[in-house]
Amino acid sequence: MNRVLPVLIAAFASLVPMLAHGQSAPPAKQAGEVAVPAFTAPYSAFASDEARRLFVRDVLQPGLPAGTEIAAARAHYDRINSDRVTRLRALYPVDIKETTIGGVGAQIVTPRGGPSKANAQRVLINLHGGAFLWGAGSGALVEAIPVASVSGITVITLDYRMAPEARFPAASEDVAAAYRALLKTHKSGQIGIYGCSAGGMLTAESVAWIAHQGLPRPAAIGMFCAGATELSGDSAVIAPALTGQPVTGPVTMASLPYFMGARADDPLVAPVRDAKVLAAFPPSLLISGTRDFAMSAVLKTHQELVRLGVEAELHVWDGMWHAFFSDPEPAESKESYAVMARFFDRHLAH
Repeated sequence: MNRVLPVLIAAFASLVPMLAHGQSAPPAKQAGEVAVPAFTAPYSAFASDEARRLFVRDVLQPGLPAGTEIAAARAHYDRINSDRVTRLRALYPVDIKETTIGGVGAQIVTPRGGPSKANAQRVLINLHGGAFLWGAGSGALVEAIPVASVSGITVITLDYRMAPEARFPAASEDVAAAYRALLKTHKSGQIGIYGCSAGGMLTAESVAWIAHQGLPRPAAIGMFCAGATELSGDSAVIAPALTGQPVTGPVTMASLPYFMGARADDPLVAPVRDAKVLAAFPPSLLISGTRDFAMSAVLKTHQELVRLGVEAELHVWDGMWHAFFSDPEPAESKESYAVMARFFDRHLAH
């Protein structure tokens, strides 16, 4: 991720400091706790040179301070993502059209010249990241452009409702409304859904919500740098330290304004809480990096899907950070786009 990472960590954190980066660790107090001394961690020897350059230039740099006004934060990330969109469009030619689907604002991103005959009826719904606070518009295009170009499949990004203007389940309702509209012209087996970070969480929540509404499930989904559970586990502690950020304790849904008032044990919030809900998931692609604070949530989601017999494919890139493929230059980003394209090509009906 980059300059966005520090604010996302603050947004996803439970605000209980456990270990200040660069300082000696406190003695262990609870069973299983380990006091880790300060040390210098080298960057991954397996990462590409371009990834290393971006890691130094962006990831290790401070971002906006926590508590920044939402309008200023949205404008800040829009500038970052607009720059990425320019770079992406130079590498991955697409056509973009503004529209409304099921009453939800959307952008239709198609491969330049349109999809092939084989992909004419296939469509992917993209749910952008941004802590359920920002990311609409340019942030959505960052996730949609390379996938549409590499896969040859039309991608529809949704401008779902976010906090602070809206609360759960507003975003799930918006996804279901757009999905219901698409079902008038497409079979469910021709539709896939994917998202990164908050969009990855929303993808899982939307599958649960779609089933709750009695709609047929999509053909396949992608949960990237997030999963069907809270952002907890080892990576919530280790990954921030490996990206030069303060380390915080386990994450709760309550730390995100969008989930204010929602129950953490509600399977429509965290589908991993209900085996019956999770067992009904379609084939799922999960992607993360070893320096992604959401990696443990991704691993846990994959573990539970496999345990329940759901087809689940997991890819983790060494040294990569949260939403690393937002920048198109590293080899790891190009590899991830190819993985996404192959997965949806394999599972979406013609």
